[in-house]
Amino acid sequence: MPLFVVQHKHDAATCPAGSKETGAQLLQLLAGASQAGVTIHGEAVVDGEHELHLIADAENAELVERFMAPFGQMGSVTVRAASRCERVVDRGYC
Repeated sequence: MPLFVVQHKHDAATCPAGSKETGAQLLQLLAGASQAGVTIHGEAVVDGEHELHLIADAENAELVERFMAPFGQMGSVTVRAASRCERVVDRGYC
């Protein structure tokens, strides 16, 4: 299954953590990723930077982009194709 690195950025004014309701909705969205055909392997928010990173897999980038659409209402979303380290070493290039 294709692997993706996802980055969402927003500014302080649109930070979903600033609203308990919005924050809870986004946590529910992340928890329901499998229903959207997305498996999240890891997630982290860079402290103080309003920046979320996910490592996820899905059949294609469009599924990930559709899943992340609610985050796009608050800022930018970038979905990039990625590979596991083992695969990179096997093929001999990044």
